[in-house]
Amino acid sequence: MDERRFLPLLNKIVLSMAMLRLLSGSIEICAALIMLRLNQIDKALVVNSSLALVGPIILIATTTIGLVGLSDKLSASKFVWVAVGVICLMIGILKK
Repeated sequence: MDERRFLPLLNKIVLSMAMLRLLSGSIEICAALIMLRLNQIDKALVVNSSLALVGPIILIATTTIGLVGLSDKLSASKFVWVAVGVICLMIGILKK
């Protein structure tokens, strides 16, 4: 299929969100390969702990892009509820 005919079928917001998730998954796979290459528990833990930053950043970025795409369809009160939900998710993810 010709690329010019395929890309207009995709919503740019959805494409951006999907690309961020693909990037996140690629980072996770690369981190796993690095852990295998290092083959040491202490170094693998350092790599693993660095991934703790990637997940929430991707979550916030993807949610923000999605909300921008829905901005004309959601009322202000619904935005507040979505923001409260994201804050609760972040607290749950980051609380140790």
